Amino acid sequence: MDSSHVAYSPGGLAKLSTLLGAPEAALRLLVSILLGFPVALLHRYTLYGKDPIRQHMFFIACGLSIGYWNYDLNILHSSTAVCATYLILTILGSTGLSVIITLLFNMTYLLYGYYTTSTEDYDIKWTMPQCVLTLRLIGLTFNLWDGQKRDEELSDSQKRVVLKERPSLLEIAAYAYFPGAFLIGPQFSMRRYLDFVDGQLTERDPQTGAVKLPDCVWAGLSRALIGFVYVAVFQIGTLYVSDQYLFEPAFQKKNLIKKLLLVGLWGRINLYKYVSCWLITEGVCITFGLTYNGKDDEGRIKWDGCANVKLRTFETATQMHHYILSFNTNTNNWCAEYIYKRVKFLGSKIYSQIVTLLFLALWHGLHSGYYHCFFMEFVVTYFERDIGPVLKNSEKVQTMLKTRWEARVLAWIFLKLYTFITMGYVLLAFVLLSYPRYNYVHASLYYLGHVFFLSYPLLAPFIKRLLGHRHAGRRSHEE
Repeated sequence: MDSSHVAYSPGGLAKLSTLLGAPEAALRLLVSILLGFPVALLHRYTLYGKDPIRQHMFFIACGLSIGYWNYDLNILHSSTAVCATYLILTILGSTGLSVIITLLFNMTYLLYGYYTTSTEDYDIKWTMPQCVLTLRLIGLTFNLWDGQKRDEELSDSQKRVVLKERPSLLEIAAYAYFPGAFLIGPQFSMRRYLDFVDGQLTERDPQTGAVKLPDCVWAGLSRALIGFVYVAVFQIGTLYVSDQYLFEPAFQKKNLIKKLLLVGLWGRINLYKYVSCWLITEGVCITFGLTYNGKDDEGRIKWDGCANVKLRTFETATQMHHYILSFNTNTNNWCAEYIYKRVKFLGSKIYSQIVTLLFLALWHGLHSGYYHCFFMEFVVTYFERDIGPVLKNSEKVQTMLKTRWEARVLAWIFLKLYTFITMGYVLLAFVLLSYPRYNYVHASLYYLGHVFFLSYPLLAPFIKRLLGHRHAGRRSHEE
């Protein structure tokens, strides 16, 4: 397979790409995501709740077809990963060794893809669905390994996704190529997929026991419509604050405060690119009926089983930690379950976080920007975890916030500006990727974020003394 070859789009798509000012590969990806809606409706009215084998074959055919349109024969890299993982599970069984071999094989294969295809820019190539698949297959082997343990050894979250028997090659392939989530996610478990195909994620007719079609189409379309709002904001925003703008004289001539605010705006606009795609794919998964998540207290069905962004938390964030809680939540949850909690033997919450962030950086690619970004995320969250209890236990601060409304307003404005600017500053390396590019922008900001957050551990004792903090003891390593 020639990893540099990508299928070319028809002339109409190329013209639309030029008209919209969007890269053709990105537009093709968006169209491919949207194809999930007619595929979901076709499945809904012809196969939903029927023979699982026919559903598996339908999903494989649709996923492979969409993948071939995007990546030509390079889509077969994913087939190699699926077959190799199945072979490992067949030979080694549901063991800890199969988990290790599967993790090493899939991560190595993904890194091979990054090494052979990466450029200085963000690449929309076969490695994009491959990175989604990598987590999916590793998670599958973990769930099978957990299935060999006693129930009392498992956490509640593990019990929800555990697998007692190895799925067939057909089931694993259908799970891998599920057209609503194959290209960019979201992550979901094999247990959820099998329950969906078996018609367990819906209600049944009380008299006949037949599977009812879930009332999820409008919920899916409305979620996707919100995604299109974010697409529009992103497209308009990049006209004014693009990546290239950060290197232009017009930006470099501005004072530091304006630069920081513009970097915050630039970062926000870039986040909307990811948010929009996740909302649209979530809408597709809802339309399929895959995202059923029980009912709320008022008896209404929840369709948030595959939600990848918590919009309210995201839009009201006043800490970097809020972004982590609300952004790419399925991947974050995956890392928490299969990396962070699995290295608890290290005995330190900080060590577990470092290992998890290193894995995340490696999973994203080989560009130095990923490692720089996650390093900055680590030092920022360390600062927030350390200073948060200090502020809560400070009599001076709490008295001021409780007695003066203007203090509360100013504190809120300060925290919003802090998160707005800090997220943009940290995101520079993630988006610009190469050291010369993100370092150029960081230098124009006088490395302000680096100086502040890296010097905090040295200044912490003085800050705590100034705020009147009383030592409350170290927190334990949480699950």
